[in-house]
Amino acid sequence: MTLRNKAWQLPLRLAAGTFVLNSGISKWDADEEHAKQLQGFAAGAYPFLAELGARTFVKALAASEIAIGVAVLVPVVPTALAGAGLTGFSAGLAGLYWRTPGMHEPGSLRPTEQGMTQAKDVWLLAIGAALLIDGVLGKERRS
Repeated sequence: MTLRNKAWQLPLRLAAGTFVLNSGISKWDADEEHAKQLQGFAAGAYPFLAELGARTFVKALAASEIAIGVAVLVPVVPTALAGAGLTGFSAGLAGLYWRTPGMHEPGSLRPTEQGMTQAKDVWLLAIGAALLIDGVLGKERRS
């Protein structure tokens, strides 16, 4: 596949990759209070996360975000792999939004005022899915 045929991915990969990478870097040195807040929020949706120490949770989250951000940004990482990583990560964010009380109107996907920040993460899911679909179906078009 030529660079010209993949140029459409550049804005998606730059926007999503830098956003996720920055998020991971900013969490890397989180203090104990911030680590506990992040873990508590995540454990509300995914109870098994409560079993981790707050610092361990935040380091793992930060490392995951850094790895995914770099994978999405670096053009030699296959599109399907970058898309799969971003899709998986953002699906977890979507689950956090859906499982956290007060984030959306009852029985609806429509966000409440409190849920607007998390609801906007759907763009990461869309970008990840687009990259994943192109990475998988693009190979079929070339064969």
